[in-house]
Amino acid sequence: MKGIVNLSEASILALHSMVLLAQNESEPLTIKQMAEKTASSEAHLSKVMQRLAKIKLVDSIRGPNGGFHLKHPIELITLLDIYQAIEGPLEEESCFSKSGKCPFKKCLFGGLINKMRQEFQQYLASKTLKDLVETAQSSQ
Repeated sequence: MKGIVNLSEASILALHSMVLLAQNESEPLTIKQMAEKTASSEAHLSKVMQRLAKIKLVDSIRGPNGGFHLKHPIELITLLDIYQAIEGPLEEESCFSKSGKCPFKKCLFGGLINKMRQEFQQYLASKTLKDLVETAQSSQ
């Protein structure tokens, strides 16, 4: 289902890592600590964290007391910010066809794919990292 939603392992790791950082605001977390908690590869997680640092969602601190910490308050970071840091912007128009472009003047599915994409984008834009942290705390 090309074009609707792509939740790769990297985007899932980004979301989980951001929640871990939010829960540990008092001290930075290392790649090793986050990889252990997310049961993921340190190499893969390192690449994900580099992307998040590149768009300035997190800061990295080098040295023996180093690690990663959030660059902004949790109520200012949307899930869309995190998602797009990893996956890039959501496609404006998409189709089930291999090319991703509809070969017809009107969508055979009545625009369903674009409606789903828009709802997904609106959901991500309306939820913040604070919402995820609260969900994680209520499930513990």
